[in-house]
Amino acid sequence: MKRVAILISGGGSNMVKLLERLLGSGQHGAPCLVLSNVPGAPGLAKAAGLGVPTACVDHRTFGADRLAFEHRLDEELVKVQTDVICLAGFMRVLSAGFVAKWEGRMLNIHPSLLPEYPGLHTHRRVIEAGDTQHGCSVHRVTGVLDEGPILGQARLEVRAEDTAESLARRVLELEHRLYPAVLERFLRDDFEPLVLS
Repeated sequence: MKRVAILISGGGSNMVKLLERLLGSGQHGAPCLVLSNVPGAPGLAKAAGLGVPTACVDHRTFGADRLAFEHRLDEELVKVQTDVICLAGFMRVLSAGFVAKWEGRMLNIHPSLLPEYPGLHTHRRVIEAGDTQHGCSVHRVTGVLDEGPILGQARLEVRAEDTAESLARRVLELEHRLYPAVLERFLRDDFEPLVLS
């Protein structure tokens, strides 16, 4: 059974959905840690409430020394014998060296239909472009931001009345369905891209 660590920075709504799936099925994976870079992140209390170990490595205590921060992050992950890392609203860009160590075992969810709109402000950019389709993607993390192999996507129609805020809410609902489904397949070594609509 593979041991799954989830990295968060905030409320952890995707984390909760991942934990619910892992704790509910438990056939191929189990949560070993929820870790945040933000002390007091609300997601830590949610994880603890589900009986999952938590930790915090505050990036601010390392100043500009990103490698020192990542070294501590890595120590925490190794200590609990992590097999798979899920980034779930973890708001730090990880260095190429850190990614290389975990490459092939680290997943991320992104609020766009990659390769469209990597980076930030995806919902606003979709509306400004006049797109009719939007959604989210789960991908393997590589050294290039939001460019790893896609493992799953879910899409929706953009409505005429949509705002960036309403799109964000609707896409988040898709994320909550997609990420646990992709993780479950990934833990079974099924890497065929999953498409939800």
